[in-house]
This record gives sequence, structure tokens and C-alpha cells, in this order.
Amino acid sequence: MADSPGGMSRDPRRGFAGPLRFEANIEDCEVVGKIPEELDGAFYRVGAEWNRPPMFADDGILNADGYVSMFRFRRGKVDYRGKWVKTERFLKERAAGRALYGYYRNPYTDDPSVRDPDNPAARTVSNTATLVHAGKLFTLKEDGLPYRIDPVTLDTHGTWDFEGGWKSQTFTAHPKIDPLTGEMVAFGYEATGLASDDLWIYTIDPSGRVRNEIRIKVPYVSVVHDMALTHRHVVLPFGGYVTSLERLEAGKIHWGWDASKPSYIGVLPREGSAKDVRWFKGPERCMMHTFNAYSEGNKVILYAPFYDSNFFPFFPPVDGSPWQPEKARAFIRKITLDLDSPSDHYQEEILWPMEVSDLGKVDPRVLTLDSRYLYTGYFDPERPFDRDLIVGTPPARVTNCYGRFDVKTGKIDTYFAGPVHSLQECTFIPVGRGEEGRGYLIGVASNLAELRSELVIADAQRLAEGDIARVLLPFRISAQVHGMWAEASELDLS
Repeated sequence: MADSPGGMSRDPRRGFAGPLRFEANIEDCEVVGKIPEELDGAFYRVGAEWNRPPMFADDGILNADGYVSMFRFRRGKVDYRGKWVKTERFLKERAAGRALYGYYRNPYTDDPSVRDPDNPAARTVSNTATLVHAGKLFTLKEDGLPYRIDPVTLDTHGTWDFEGGWKSQTFTAHPKIDPLTGEMVAFGYEATGLASDDLWIYTIDPSGRVRNEIRIKVPYVSVVHDMALTHRHVVLPFGGYVTSLERLEAGKIHWGWDASKPSYIGVLPREGSAKDVRWFKGPERCMMHTFNAYSEGNKVILYAPFYDSNFFPFFPPVDGSPWQPEKARAFIRKITLDLDSPSDHYQEEILWPMEVSDLGKVDPRVLTLDSRYLYTGYFDPERPFDRDLIVGTPPARVTNCYGRFDVKTGKIDTYFAGPVHSLQECTFIPVGRGEEGRGYLIGVASNLAELRSELVIADAQRLAEGDIARVLLPFRISAQVHGMWAEASELDLS
């Protein structure tokens, strides 16, 4: 281990929430069970970690520095590596020895030495998602451009604009790659600057070059965090969060929650233009992540674990009322968008009555198509769990199970992590070219009793049988936001 600047002590009462602030490299990690020999690739993940104490104590964790890590699988063994994403912002703060950047996505609160409201994308921390496309690895955050990362060393190479083809100031954390064509569809919102209503959508060919751009306007400026893609349509959901230049100039965090705002889902043909966008309206919803979508005639079917209301306590209601955690509940929803209907409203059905995590995945081989299985985590109160291990105010949320949710039969198959573990987002590793769902489900489990992290690996078709293997790390690693699997053939991992 190396690269451990001092100045922030770890408070053991904070458990996994305490700062780490080190980089690591472990060859041939300890394994319980047997790693499948057929796995040859890497599980890349990125999350938010405070390298310096934030300028404002009430700032959200979304504003913390990016920390990228990987589990490299080959010949039945696993290596681990973790490094900071060396963004422009990270390097400037390290040189200064203190925090220079203020509230999340508000340059008006930055130190004068770095304050630049005309270039807000320069303050990104690139901490939200990983992406592999056209033989390159990136870390992403929706307030700036991607950062290119070396897939072997995890060294940071700098921002990437797709050889000049990407014109938006921002790039989504959730582009979608069409498994049938290899094309990537992505977007940037607030594309022309702070609080702008511009949303630009791009299609990028398998070689990594931009081949199409569509520029549209949104009904109101809000978080457009994720998207869905069908073989014919682009789907853009958002709702609830609002901002304005006046809000930012007043020194507030970028987003506030306005419960009076409707939710919206935009639908447009992948080869269409701005005039083809259709906006469907719905009730109050916090729309963060999607599972998948498909086109069926002139209907678009979307599966998504949307929240009833505001999920983030650090994005407060604009009316001054307190955050309501009892409304921050995510359910698996089937949403129908009928392009032949004269109505501007979408139809919604909750498929299971249980609350789930909104960090979900599908088999990437069926992305854009009619898929059967949805994978996400949840907390099962009927399973044994040591509640004395939960720390923080409010108490940290716990996920003790991964579920495979069958939208055709309603059946739920469950993987249980154990009585002292909390699971982070799952990732699906497809195997072969066979049926949907053939492969492995993996994810990092926080061992709350021993304050260390474990990578769990389960057969996605036999979740109830538990682990095939666990990779044990001798320390805890940063909380993941999002991760992905990449085959060795997709990158030069020699």
C-alpha cells in the first residue's frame, strides 16, 4: 500500500463510512471456494471517497473524490488494485493541501483560486460509474467529461471528448451499449452550462467515433441521471429535482426537491430529431436508475426501480420542509409509454410490493430487448442480521440479499450474503452465447463485523445455493456507486 497523505484520522464509530485515503495493490487475493476458470477479465468499480475533508460539513457524498478499483480474474485467481481518479480538481486540492471546491455542482462556492462558473465541468470528481467501450476504460460523472483510465494500472490519462466529436460540456454516468450493433448511446444534460435546459444525445459507433447528435430541450431543468435504450427508441426519465442560476448564485447546493413538479419520461426514435421527442407526464417520482426497456409495436415498455419521492437527504425540499425518509422507497415498476395514445401520461404498475435497492442490472446481452430477469439488492427482514453493527445518523441502509426478479412468472430467487454483511450494487457476468441469465452475479459485500470487504460470486441461475467463491480483502474498500464487468478480449489486460 502507498499514497496515504495524513491529516484525517479514522473514527471507528463510523464503520465503513470512515475515510480510507490509500491506494492498494494485492496479487493473488485470498479466496474461499473456487473461482470459475472461465472468468478472464476484470470487474471495474468506482465510488466516492473524501481525500480531503469537504469545505462544507453538510455537503453530500456525491461531491467526494473518485476512487476506481478492479478485481482482475484470470486462471482461477484474482488480483485487486485501487487508485484515486486523478482529476484536475483532485490534483489542485492535493497541491494546495486543502479543499478548494465548495458545494456539489456549485462553482460559486469554490475558493477564488479555482472559481470558474463558466467552466463547471472542470470541477468533476468522476466518481459515479465505469465504462468500457471501443477498447478503452473510463470513469464517469454526469457533471463533466469522461476520464480515461489505464485498464491495467488504473493510472488516469485525462478527459476524453471522443476525438472532438462530443460537444456537450457533460456526459451521462449511464450510457447504454447496444449488444446487437456495438453502438453506444449517451447524453449530456445542462449541456451548455449551469442550469441550462439543453440535453444533447449522441450515438457513438463501435470504434468510438460520434456519428450522430440530437439537441433537445427539457420541460424543466432537473437531474437526468440514467436512460434506457430499446432497439428503436431512447428513453429519458427525470423528475422532482430543480435548480436555477439564482439558486446557485445564492450559494446553495445544486439541487433542491420540488414535490409539486411532475415526473417526465421522454421518448424519441434513435434516428430521429428534436421534433420527434414525446414527453410523457406522471406523478411525483424520484427517477434515478433503470433496468431495461424494449419497443413493442408503438409502445415502449420500461422496467425501473424508481423512488416514490426524494431519495437524497442532502438535496433538501425547496419549501423548507424536512426530508421524509419514509417516502424514499424504491419499487420495481413496469411503465408503459404508448406512442399511439393521445394522452401525455404514462401508465405505471408496481410488480412486487417489496422495497428494493434502485441499483439494478440485467444480462447485458438482452439490453434493448424484451428481457425476463431483473437483478438488484434488497433487505429481507426475515433473515438474521446483527443490527448493532449499523452506525451513523440516520442509520446506514443495509442490503443483505441479491434477487433475481422474473417479470414473466413473478418468482424471486434470492442470494443471502450473511448475518453481518451488507451488499453493494450487483453486476452480471454473461457466460457464452446461450440463454438469458446464464452467468454469474458478483458484488462487493461489506463485512460489518470485521470491517473488511469481500467480493462474492454466485451462479446467477442458482442464487439460493449461495457463494461459488468469495475474494477476501484484508481491509475495507470504498463504497461503490457503480461497476461493470469487462472481458479480457475487450481491453488489453496483458
